[in-house]
Amino acid sequence: MGVLQRVVKPRNQRSKRALEDREPKAIENNKGCLFIRGPKITQKVLQCMKDLQTFKKPDCDFYGQKNDIRPFEDMSKVEFFSKKHDSSLFALGSSNKKRPDNLIFGRTYDHRMLDMIEFGVENFKSLSEFDGDKIPLATKPCLLFSGSLFETHDEMKRVKNLLTDFFRGPRVPKVRLQGLEHALQFTAVEKDGKKLVHLRSYKMSLKKSGTRLPRVELEEMGPRMDLILRRSHLASDDLFNSACTQVKNVDKPKVVKNVSKDAFGTKLGRVHIPSQKIGTIQNKKFQGLKETKEEKKLKKAIIIKEKKDKAEQVRQANVSAVFAE
Repeated sequence: MGVLQRVVKPRNQRSKRALEDREPKAIENNKGCLFIRGPKITQKVLQCMKDLQTFKKPDCDFYGQKNDIRPFEDMSKVEFFSKKHDSSLFALGSSNKKRPDNLIFGRTYDHRMLDMIEFGVENFKSLSEFDGDKIPLATKPCLLFSGSLFETHDEMKRVKNLLTDFFRGPRVPKVRLQGLEHALQFTAVEKDGKKLVHLRSYKMSLKKSGTRLPRVELEEMGPRMDLILRRSHLASDDLFNSACTQVKNVDKPKVVKNVSKDAFGTKLGRVHIPSQKIGTIQNKKFQGLKETKEEKKLKKAIIIKEKKDKAEQVRQANVSAVFAE
């Protein structure tokens, strides 16, 4: 007999709203991210995590205290934090003699580990070392991927998918041209038998060009780093496909029957009314059509006169019949 899961019942409206917010939805909430500090970490990796956190705000949490977490050996702690904060993305920084300047990107599905990839950070230059203006908070970035490895190598395909999921930002229906202010460039190369991903961050500026389309200028704003691919823990194809399953036609507009729009955008509707039995409809009496007292007296007098005339005609007919005999 299997273990029955405990059913959590809300005690008040606040907890009820929190539970409803965590329920599965056709269109998911913005994915939260956890930045976790490992047992040992260098200042370079710590600053790298802080810079990446600025791109994920406000949908992120930072664990600044030391945490004895080694996700490739034990995933339970990361899964616990994921369930506690309802966050499906995480980044864990650590460093040791065998793997210095270590940065792990990962994600969970249903609060269970899905993908996890370990990188080594090299040639890091922080956000504060670049001059110039920075982007506003919660700006949705434009992700650019270049390099044949992202298309030919199976592991690098999953790396591209993970980086897209990690940095894509909130889900929006439309993007205006002036809203494109941040670009993240990922370039995959192979050097000395190692696979590297060059990460560059640019601020986009739109200048006048004399035409309808503006001239785009890119200014590097940081952070800059090279990520060396190390260990990886990838989900099976069945688990990955189930995690990517979506509700059918979730992005298409809902079709409403008997409602249409004309060429001018006016909404037109067709209403179907069944046949009505007018004889059985109870109408409301209208006060203005009531008879007055004079009309009632006149009507009553006419009826009495008609009865008298009818009785007189009957009497005369009877008298005529008697004398005719």
